[in-house]
Amino acid sequence: MRYRLHLEIRYSFGHVAAGGRQLLRVLPALVPGRQQVAQCRLATTPVPLEERRFRDFFGTEAIEIVLPGGLTDLLVEMTAEVARTEAVPAPDISAPPEAMAAELAAVASLAPDSPYHFLSPSPRVPEVPQIAQFAREAAAGAATLAEAVARLGQALNRTIAFDPRATEVDTPIAQAFRLRRGVCQDMAQIMISGLRSQGIPAAYVAGYLRTRPPPGRPRLVGADAMHAWVRAWCGHAAGWIDYDPTNACRVNGDHVEVGFGRDYGDVAPVTGSLRLEGGQSGSHSVDIAEI
Repeated sequence: MRYRLHLEIRYSFGHVAAGGRQLLRVLPALVPGRQQVAQCRLATTPVPLEERRFRDFFGTEAIEIVLPGGLTDLLVEMTAEVARTEAVPAPDISAPPEAMAAELAAVASLAPDSPYHFLSPSPRVPEVPQIAQFAREAAAGAATLAEAVARLGQALNRTIAFDPRATEVDTPIAQAFRLRRGVCQDMAQIMISGLRSQGIPAAYVAGYLRTRPPPGRPRLVGADAMHAWVRAWCGHAAGWIDYDPTNACRVNGDHVEVGFGRDYGDVAPVTGSLRLEGGQSGSHSVDIAEI
């Protein structure tokens, strides 16, 4: 599938801001064999005083911008053309859960995609006993690690209602799990916590999702959104498997990847600091159209 992607992030400030420095992680990634990117362009209004691009430890492309003083509004726009390759269904060759310790012991790498980076709790994904118990019960009896991942994702999808008003970007996963409500960020991080509690390495993947309107209804421009899912390591033979608990499905051609990390904090679309007083408001919209 080929897509034309358009992202807008807007901020308005209650008082004039005196400038600042921001990190943006919004560009679709080049993923050999799965995702190709062409004609990618990012623009910021006002024009930044400085701009620098680099790749972080996990390989996500980041743009650092220095903003001028006198800000009342900030607009970030990104456009790109992305080609996604549909995965061919394959037999489950992942290891059995009881073999995970031996599979990990055979890993000698500390490269960015090493499973060792995704085993321990991280700042936004702590240990939560209630989530660990839920994960243990959901995955009980799974013959393979891929099956355990899918069982947990399906159980979370049945248990947690999608509700964008229930949580904020910094809501702890324990609270979101207790509410049984949240958004894709909450579901992904809850699932990561559950997998890690079972000894399964799990990463947070940020990106975009191509949504489809109901039959007979027009597609709404800007109705697509930034999205998050889970990447779980299922042994040497199967490697990393991407699963979307919000939609209870394996990741495929409708998902456009930006990057991955230990949790949301590693791949947040906008981080940094601004010198300002008073309140601010923000919004974002994503439009993905098939070419």
